[in-house]
Amino acid sequence: MKGSFLKDFLMISNLETVGFLLLLAIIFFIIAKLIKRFDYSKLVMIGTVAGIILGLIIQAVSGFSDNPMNISFVSETTKWYSLFGGGYIDIIRMLVIPLIIVSIIHVIINMNTNTNISKLTKYTFLTSLTMLAISAIIGFSLAYFFKLGASSSIETGKNMIRETNSVVDTFRKILPANPFQAMLDFNVIAIVIASVIVGVSARSIRKNTEYKLDTFTKLIDDFHKIISYMADMILGFMPFAVVPLLANTIAQNGLQAIKDVISFIIILYISIIIMLIVQSIALLLHGISPIWYFKNALSTLILAFTSRSSVGVLPSTITTLSEKLSVDDATASFVASFSATAGMQGCAGIYPAMLIVFVANTVGLPIDFSLAVTSIIVVSIGSIGIAGIPGTSITAASVSISGVGLSQYFALVNPIIAIDPLLDMGRTMLNVSGSMTNALMIEKIIKKYEK
Repeated sequence: MKGSFLKDFLMISNLETVGFLLLLAIIFFIIAKLIKRFDYSKLVMIGTVAGIILGLIIQAVSGFSDNPMNISFVSETTKWYSLFGGGYIDIIRMLVIPLIIVSIIHVIINMNTNTNISKLTKYTFLTSLTMLAISAIIGFSLAYFFKLGASSSIETGKNMIRETNSVVDTFRKILPANPFQAMLDFNVIAIVIASVIVGVSARSIRKNTEYKLDTFTKLIDDFHKIISYMADMILGFMPFAVVPLLANTIAQNGLQAIKDVISFIIILYISIIIMLIVQSIALLLHGISPIWYFKNALSTLILAFTSRSSVGVLPSTITTLSEKLSVDDATASFVASFSATAGMQGCAGIYPAMLIVFVANTVGLPIDFSLAVTSIIVVSIGSIGIAGIPGTSITAASVSISGVGLSQYFALVNPIIAIDPLLDMGRTMLNVSGSMTNALMIEKIIKKYEK
């Protein structure tokens, strides 16, 4: 009975297990002491390095076994580590649905109302979603071409058979026939559509009737502040969470996990370079010199790369557009603000599309034309649903993977999330470049039709 209690219930039946739990506690204590000395990004990097080292130590103690999970202390240690790493991801995913609903409604009802808002909004949506869809196609295609995740040693769900649905059935499934059921089923796209309908309706009532919906507007504003604060607070624990996330990935899967992560980083940055070339071609088609653009935008792009915050760079983005790139103030403010929080080509385009392929290949899901089309639709529409949300990359991952019906395998992206800072620098730079090139193109389109 005692052995069963320690081994099967408490899952601490080995001295090695006790030792590695104490080691994790010590690492947590050190990170906590470093909070006042280092900024958030450096703390996450410290946690990342600590997680890799901890995972390698577990592997070394296990003798670099080909089947580490068959070793008792590895199984017990990683089970406890999953409480801190996997549990952290669970808490973040808890916020996804309320974040989507509140953020979309908040964005729509608080849009600036000037004479050109209809035209500006229309071209902003069309341009942003078109460019985002292109970025998603690039990310999906490169991940598919390089078979990202196919070499993973994880055996979950191999040789899965995926039912092929028609385009009509695909669109029918994303319509919000029952918004409450959509929440239960985590049908993210249906929730996005329902939220857009609510936001547009509320905005129309405020604009066209005597009802200003002050109470509703204030309620949405307050909810948005509360949920955003919650997300910021939870994301503040990321330096701690990456330690058990990465340690588990390496301990359970061995050195192959590192290979998968490195491949993901390389393919992501190749995708970013290709998307920057696409932006340049788009500028040329609108009569704008890419050399002139990059020369004037370089300082802001460097700031975006180092700061890893599209919203934080927003003042510099708007200033660069209006003062260096000669974009109208209204267009610069509106398009830059929209693109800094929705339609992000890096965080909400390339990245989630790659994750879908990574998960599909890892679990042995056939990647056919139906999955490709569904993925592009989900990523494109879902990008609107993560507007203004802190921790965009994690939310985008959850939205996209759940949107294509792979939510049960979300834990497979934990090693990717754990090295997020390395990915986020390039993604943020692409986000900001996308917002500036979108503004330049929209400015040209509006002026063309106003002549």
